[in-house]
Amino acid sequence: MSPETEKNKMLTGKLYNANDPELVKERESARDLCQEYNTIKFSDHVARNAILKELFGESSDPLTIEPPFTCDYGSNIFAGKGVYMNLNCVILDCNIVRIGDDTLMGPNVQVYCATHPLEPELRRQGLELSLPVSIGKNVWIGGNAVICPGISIGNDSVIGPGSIVIKSIPSGVFAAGNPCKVIKHL
Repeated sequence: MSPETEKNKMLTGKLYNANDPELVKERESARDLCQEYNTIKFSDHVARNAILKELFGESSDPLTIEPPFTCDYGSNIFAGKGVYMNLNCVILDCNIVRIGDDTLMGPNVQVYCATHPLEPELRRQGLELSLPVSIGKNVWIGGNAVICPGISIGNDSVIGPGSIVIKSIPSGVFAAGNPCKVIKHL
């Protein structure tokens, strides 16, 4: 039986070493693609879409991401049809990020799968953790919102601008605040 790789540990929520050469190489490749994407002429939709197809694990057309855009790996992002991300979105996809059809993200939205152990000794060893994020269909996430590791947001929900989402949000609600909480059912 072959030993478990750092990448497998990362994708299964176990402690892993992010400085593993395979992971470093994959992050560098993704950052290179992001840099290329962010410098392509805005009106060159064909070239921009080709990079997103190469970068993401899966995406459906239409997919619109206003540059600049940054992610860790790209290959762990699965975006549905009609997804729109406004300027300066960041996705730390060291685990799976699923974004449902027709989801809208305002400027500066940040989606984090990355987290670190609470134990100081484990952090000193350079070990990290990651948890998946799932964003449902027809979700609207307001500008400057932060989606934390392990979060699910249900279909048809709205996340208010500037919210810090530290607990999962059900379908069909408006939620906002720091910490984000359900304000009303839609």
